Amino acid sequence: MVLENTFVHHVLFWLNDKADRQKFVDGLQQLTAITSIRDIHVGITANTHGGPIDDSCDVSLLILFNNQADHDSYEVDPIHLDFIARYDKLCSKLVAYDSITA
Repeated sequence: MVLENTFVHHVLFWLNDKADRQKFVDGLQQLTAITSIRDIHVGITANTHGGPIDDSCDVSLLILFNNQADHDSYEVDPIHLDFIARYDKLCSKLVAYDSITA
């Protein structure tokens, strides 16, 4: 299936302490209550290696929106802002990628 009319927000997280992974994942699950999100996937690094695979991050968040306006609404949603305030300190690094349908 080809995704059309989709704004993709993909964030990779590196944790300060790997023991906090489940706590962090549980926090990300709270984002599912945000109504502007079309689809969401919270994941951990798969056990795959080799080639171009970068398995250095601890947690991945992939969110699909219908458009950029929905994404922008998510960015200022109180649930998202609460997540940042409560869990940001658990991360040593994060990288976010946003893309739209070509």
